[in-house]
Amino acid sequence: MIDLLLTQPTLGKPLWMWLVFATIVVIVLALDLGILHRKPREIGVRESLGLSAVYISLGLAFGGWVTLELGRQAGLEYLTGFLVEKSLALDNVFIIATIFSALVVPRAYQHRALFWGVLGVILLRGLMIGLGAALVARFDWVLWVFAAFLMVMGARMLVSARQPKDPRENTLYRLLARRIRLTDRFHGARFFVHLPGRDGRRVVWATPLFMTLIMVELADLVFAVDSVPAIFAITKDPYLVYTSNIFAILGLRALYFALAAVMARFAYLKSALALLLIFIGGKVFLAELMDWEKFPAPVSLAITAGLLGGGILYSAWRTRTGAPIQAAGEG
Repeated sequence: MIDLLLTQPTLGKPLWMWLVFATIVVIVLALDLGILHRKPREIGVRESLGLSAVYISLGLAFGGWVTLELGRQAGLEYLTGFLVEKSLALDNVFIIATIFSALVVPRAYQHRALFWGVLGVILLRGLMIGLGAALVARFDWVLWVFAAFLMVMGARMLVSARQPKDPRENTLYRLLARRIRLTDRFHGARFFVHLPGRDGRRVVWATPLFMTLIMVELADLVFAVDSVPAIFAITKDPYLVYTSNIFAILGLRALYFALAAVMARFAYLKSALALLLIFIGGKVFLAELMDWEKFPAPVSLAITAGLLGGGILYSAWRTRTGAPIQAAGEG
């Protein structure tokens, strides 16, 4: 009975494969918050780089397991998706840094906001990817819409600055600030505290760290508008889409602490990401034009790695002597 249940197809894959993935994610998150970061503290660059290496290695190892279980084609599609999602997350790091700076979040509490933010992202991405998978499976033309959208977004990134705004100017932030009890200072790493209200009775107040969490979740929602169509343009397999997405996001916290202080050194990465979005969208139309079942996965992976590697290396070279030179689409 149990064997039959575990082999039951769930979104195109046996249930046991989903359970393997879910078990890994739960263990990683439990180790992260329950053991490594049980008490609020500032995370240094060295620790951040070490954690980033662990998360990247874990994502690549899972890709190796996917290759063994599902074949070379699935492995290449997972790896391409993982690389694209991890690279797009770099753009999100800059947004998060702006949120933390504007709301003056102490570094010791930033990890907690990012951790619970990632939990929300896992659920949110699941809903968005589930909806996207259902649409793509039922309507073939939806993938073309995703592809066209990616090309437009990539072109906009090339010609516009798209600088992050002060989160306190956000409509949702201002609405919540007016409607909920909000303390005027942080209370450790807590999102809510019990304090006296206007009538003297102790009531629940939200802290600025809770508002920070809301803004981080909102930033990921905006980020997912690019991210989810991008991964569906690489593969339509819900298992590969979701696992590559989540493994790329799991290391976002560690990536933030490693890169937030040196984001200026990646001045030209945004242009590389823009070209990548245009390529990902364009290859969907090219495959249709050439009457291919799908764009060759090895070629897709090579071009993706080349664009991103070129953007990083060019940024490092142009900013080696000081302040970055103005990148395309900025100013």
